[in-house]
Amino acid sequence: MAGRYVLLDQVGTGGMGSVWRAYDERTRCHVAVKVLGQHSSALLARFVREQAVRVRHPHVVAPQGWAAEDDLVVLAMELVAGGSVADLLREHGPLDAGTVALLLDQLLTGLAAVHAAGLVHRDVKPANLLLEATGDGHPHLRLGDFGVAAPIADRRFTTVPGAIGTDGYMAPEQARGAPPEPTQDLYAVGRVALDLITGLPPTHQGDVPSHPLRPLVERLLVPDPEQRLATAEAALRLLRRLPVPDADPPPVPDRLGPAPRRRRTPALPAEVDWAGWAAVTGLVAVVVGCLCVLLGWTP
Repeated sequence: MAGRYVLLDQVGTGGMGSVWRAYDERTRCHVAVKVLGQHSSALLARFVREQAVRVRHPHVVAPQGWAAEDDLVVLAMELVAGGSVADLLREHGPLDAGTVALLLDQLLTGLAAVHAAGLVHRDVKPANLLLEATGDGHPHLRLGDFGVAAPIADRRFTTVPGAIGTDGYMAPEQARGAPPEPTQDLYAVGRVALDLITGLPPTHQGDVPSHPLRPLVERLLVPDPEQRLATAEAALRLLRRLPVPDADPPPVPDRLGPAPRRRRTPALPAEVDWAGWAAVTGLVAVVVGCLCVLLGWTP
């Protein structure tokens, strides 16, 4: 693609198209690329919005380059091989309190950097929380997919009476089409926390159960944004004051495996090798002559 990205194997699908493992010829590293093929104006606008995000943080996966060729557009970012928090929940169910606290700490730290950059993510959910392949070590969370991110309080990114985000994770005011505000991401963190604690999606969640993290979750899920925790830093301070046991996380394997070997296109000769063709022709003539002798045929 565009003389830079060599697509190796498809590793998933996203809101804008397919996701591939690729080799970046410029940086000589493997990367993940979203391939936007047939696209509407809405998808193209979402692509333009995402590629403009430039947040560099250990708990954020932001775009690092893009390219276009013919009708294809690709968006490149770091390759994260451990799947997502959604995969972890699907395979292991509810997580222990220490692991939940660890993941929420990393998520809030990443969100603090995003909000400091003047952006609201607007789609915080387990499927967008990627995990490094840490094996039996502690998980390392990376917030990804900035396709619907928007500048704070920018009314151009609202769609009254519609809503931007994922049902069940959107704050009440976000679902009503309010301008983007960081507190909307914090409400989504509360929903993610309940996912981690109960193993249930928002449609099946009830009241916040008795749990070491209950004081934090209740403050995040306050319906009135004026009464909700105002910043990711405030949520982090409360989280770190709570008496939480040590984490006992499930393993996070490498879900991608080794990269396929790159296919190389053989170079074409700059000019015809007439001497080589003459040698081949002579060899063919000798073989034909031998066959004539063996078969007793005289031309």
